[in-house]
Amino acid sequence: MDLHSKQLWRKPAFMGVFLALAMICSYIEMLIPFDFGIPGVKLGLTNIVVVLMLYSIGTKEAFCVSVIRIFLVGILFGNLIGILYSLGGGILSFLVMALLKKGNHLGCISVSVAGGIAHNIGQILIAALVVSSHYVLYYFPVLLIAGLLTGFLIGLLAQELIVRLRFLTEKYHE
Repeated sequence: MDLHSKQLWRKPAFMGVFLALAMICSYIEMLIPFDFGIPGVKLGLTNIVVVLMLYSIGTKEAFCVSVIRIFLVGILFGNLIGILYSLGGGILSFLVMALLKKGNHLGCISVSVAGGIAHNIGQILIAALVVSSHYVLYYFPVLLIAGLLTGFLIGLLAQELIVRLRFLTEKYHE
């Protein structure tokens, strides 16, 4: 295989690996009983992959993997309403993180915290539309705190992975 052929297949291969990692994180998260009696609260393990990609691979690639993962996981392990909630939270979260990262004023952890909070805002807005009631918005303070805590934890893990996997992600840009 010549050099051009290797370069041609490198990017799709990386995208496939990151998509597989994101799907595995989603599946693992489904197996972890992490709600502490608070419905709707999750760790957001998939966001580790999204933040890692955002900082090391690129914005377009991270967005593609995020959206494809939402649909695939929803089809394989969830339902249509789950896809709707995930899209609402995932897209808003991604847009906030991409905009904050673009400014280069905030670090990985801060961007992840903002993403965790934005994800919960997106999901609670979808819930308000689905149930046609503004009363679900009273649940926002709980989700705000959860997004802050999980966003911090995920940002910390993603920051460490960015450093440790730099040698690998540099190959993507060769």
